[in-house]
Amino acid sequence: MMVKLEEQKTADAILEEIADYVLNKEITSEEAFSTAHYVLIDTLGCGILALNYPECTKLMGPVVPGTHVPSGTRVPGTSYVLDPVQGAFNIGAMIRWLDYNDTWLAAEWGHPSDNLGGILAVADYVSQERLSKGNPPLKVAEILEMMIKAHEIQGILALENSLNLVGLDHVLYVKVATTAVVTEMLGGGREEIINALSNAWIDNASLRTYRHAPNTGSRKSWAAGDATSRAVRLAMMAVNGEMGYPSALSVPGWGFQDVLFNKQELVLSQPLDSYVMENVLFKVSYPAEFHAQTAAEAAVQLHPEVKNRLDEIDQITITTHESAIRIIDKKGPLHNPADRDHCIQYITATGLLKGGITAEDYEEEAAADPNIDELRNKMILQENETYTKDYLDPEKRSIANAVQVHFKDGTSTENVACEYPLGHRFRREEAIPQIRKKYMNNLSTKYSKKQLQEIEEVSFDYQRLAAMNVNEFMTLFV
Repeated sequence: MMVKLEEQKTADAILEEIADYVLNKEITSEEAFSTAHYVLIDTLGCGILALNYPECTKLMGPVVPGTHVPSGTRVPGTSYVLDPVQGAFNIGAMIRWLDYNDTWLAAEWGHPSDNLGGILAVADYVSQERLSKGNPPLKVAEILEMMIKAHEIQGILALENSLNLVGLDHVLYVKVATTAVVTEMLGGGREEIINALSNAWIDNASLRTYRHAPNTGSRKSWAAGDATSRAVRLAMMAVNGEMGYPSALSVPGWGFQDVLFNKQELVLSQPLDSYVMENVLFKVSYPAEFHAQTAAEAAVQLHPEVKNRLDEIDQITITTHESAIRIIDKKGPLHNPADRDHCIQYITATGLLKGGITAEDYEEEAAADPNIDELRNKMILQENETYTKDYLDPEKRSIANAVQVHFKDGTSTENVACEYPLGHRFRREEAIPQIRKKYMNNLSTKYSKKQLQEIEEVSFDYQRLAAMNVNEFMTLFV
């Protein structure tokens, strides 16, 4: 750890390492770019689907109604043209609203594609600014590269630096990752990136109380939009010459580590490359908190066997890993959709009852079904230590759950175990057709058949997509 501020001549090592990675690291992994391609379209699809929910759309648009920004950021699926800061909030909020975009599980969990709110907003703005000056716009390939780097920064920070253990929310890492890459996209050099990053850390982190009873609420659906938009603001300030704070993390008594991280030292446990994008988890089948995805798969598999025997059920056993018990084991009343999609019992009950799970299953009408709470009350969660160990194993990164239904006559179903969800790297080939289907289904809720066809022709052709001008790509979704 660095010591007195007046003795420090260089910035904190993590700030320098992140800045050097963003500026100098060439990403050579074909798997990372291929995965980023599907993360891009999947994340956009999640955002478009969210536009069907008034609780999401009420937060969108300019701060002052009617504001229109020349060369501004276009918000997909809408007619809004906003400044890049508010554009990032809009895109970030719609991406995260339904809890359906990608996931990263480690000591700190999160959703690396949340960074796309800032990346897309800045890419569209920068491209239009360049065109207005007679310069070439950015290509979508550059968006993919910045996605890989933002995923990596957020995900590697998350490997060993647990914010949740000190009561802070994971969107701090979204703010840090977005800040780093969009500062570079805006033309910032090493000094500007470090300055912006220091301000992102100083900015503090939101408490994660809105993710937990008794305060679970809709802020969890716009928190990432807030973080990624703040990152754009800090990046723009740094590019305009605003100073930074080189020991923002380490200065005794006043730095992030001493004040907010229990005097622990932040670490990057492995070199920054493309590991996170290659191993990221897609939410393919169900809009639900990721620790419950395999429980949902198991429940849906059991649906045909139990759907006509609900009155005969005595007990339901969910065998899981420690993180799931800590995060989404919820008993008693659930007050809103944000509460329900983070409850492993509610998710499992819905899968058993309906043989599938959609975003509508978390709304008030669906939650009024008395069968859901009856099944929840019969559920017992128990930890399997092997599941917990494999969850933390970097070579496996499993998210295992098993579900078994026991009947009053003493019989029971098979104990259906699912170790790796459909969105896991080990099941990537199986998942790709489903990711495509999910994307088109989501887009079909908003666009005409003709526009859908135009989007589809570009979206699934990697070479064409990567070579496309960003401004033209964004126009497809207006």
